[in-house]
Amino acid sequence: MYKLSWRCLAFAIIPLITACATPSQKLISDAQSVSVYADSAIVASGCVWKGEVTGSEGHWYSFLFYNNDAMIQGAVNDIKNQAASLGANRVYLNSPIHFKTSVTFLGNAYLCQ
Repeated sequence: MYKLSWRCLAFAIIPLITACATPSQKLISDAQSVSVYADSAIVASGCVWKGEVTGSEGHWYSFLFYNNDAMIQGAVNDIKNQAASLGANRVYLNSPIHFKTSVTFLGNAYLCQ
């Protein structure tokens, strides 16, 4: 009886743990063509500034469910989505802001030829 209960519990928990390994911020189709560059990159000529963007992933409880890679990917997805909504195809990041429970990226979005 107990052996069956533990198996049922394990099969119920495994999908929950696996789902937490992926970021909550999903990449929209328009954002797939957005490129992200580090703050040391020089803005190319022929680029038009479209606006500031912020990408975040995580909350005070996120460290319990998400690993660092998932939170970083979620923040990148978020910033790409925002850039795409501004009509940009490139983001130049400022220094990232890392907290123990979340990741935030700040950057400038550009439309480049």
